[in-house]
This record gives sequence, structure tokens and C-alpha cells, in this order.
Amino acid sequence: MARWEPDARGRLQQAAMSLFRERGYAEVTVAEIAERAGLTKRTFFNHFADKREAFFGTAAFFEERVLTYLAAADPQLSAMDATVQALTRCGLDLAGVVAPEDARTRLDVLAATPELRERDLTKTAELTAAMVEALGRRGVPARTAAFTAQAGLAVFNTAVPVWLADPTADFPALMQEAVAELRAAVS
Repeated sequence: MARWEPDARGRLQQAAMSLFRERGYAEVTVAEIAERAGLTKRTFFNHFADKREAFFGTAAFFEERVLTYLAAADPQLSAMDATVQALTRCGLDLAGVVAPEDARTRLDVLAATPELRERDLTKTAELTAAMVEALGRRGVPARTAAFTAQAGLAVFNTAVPVWLADPTADFPALMQEAVAELRAAVS
């Protein structure tokens, strides 16, 4: 096994998504993921607690970037505009580290796997709470921050599948279209 090769974590995530795409989440074992990555099960467990965490391997990266971009947003921006800008930048960052086919696989596997949908809800709740706290540091009242974080994530989750269907599309424009549709829907 080529244990000396760099980026074991990334290789494990890529191997996991490839196997999930080929056979479905439930049919893949940790041992198979490690083998596909050219690593051992022990190495897998050095990076992930279980295969669910390999599936959600970019969640921490995403949350860190969203919070960084929210903190750096122009204070003159509205809470919603700062949130959409942060999520847009995050989506572009993710595109640099996650292949479009892996992102599409993630959505497909998530839709087909109740266990992962439950975990996704937990991770989304944690991200939302962190965003609410970050918006609070910008002076946004708690209820407004909660609405804004949830609405921003809804905009993101609406724009991403459209973008994945056509990765050449302009993601910032898709985000702006989605936020305009949301604003029209609630006005």
C-alpha cells in the first residue's frame, strides 16, 4: 500500500465517494474505502470516526469558511446580503476541492439514505447555530439572525443543484437569482 503518498484524508474521501457512487452508501465498508485509497483501516480511523464522517468530510471546511466570510463581510451589507455573499464564496471554495461528480453523488446518496439525512439535519442545525452567533457579532438581533441563517442556507441549497446540473453556470448569479426568488416569495 502506498501509505507515504500525501493527503490521506482527501484520498479517503475521494475513495468513499467513488464507492458510494458505484454501489450505494449502505453497501460500502470502511475496509473497502481504505483499500480503494491505498491505505489501512487504521489510517481511516485516524481521520474519521466512521464512514458517515467520511461522507460529511467537508462540513468542517464549509462551516469554517462561512464563518470566516461572514466575519469579513462589509459591515454596511444587510444580514441577508452578507450571508448570501459568504455562502456564495464558500460554494466557490468547495468547487475547488470537491469534484462536481462527487458533489452530485453526495446529493444523490443523501436523498437515498435516511441515516445520512438525519446526520445532515444535525450538521445543518449546528451550522445554523454558528451562523446565528456570527450574525449576532455583527449586531443582528437573534430572531433576525435565525431567519437569515436559515434563509441563506435555503438559497444555497436551492442554487447548488442547479449549478451541479450545469457546472459552467455562473454560481454567484444563481445565488442572486435564488435570493431574489426567496424575497419575492416572502414579500
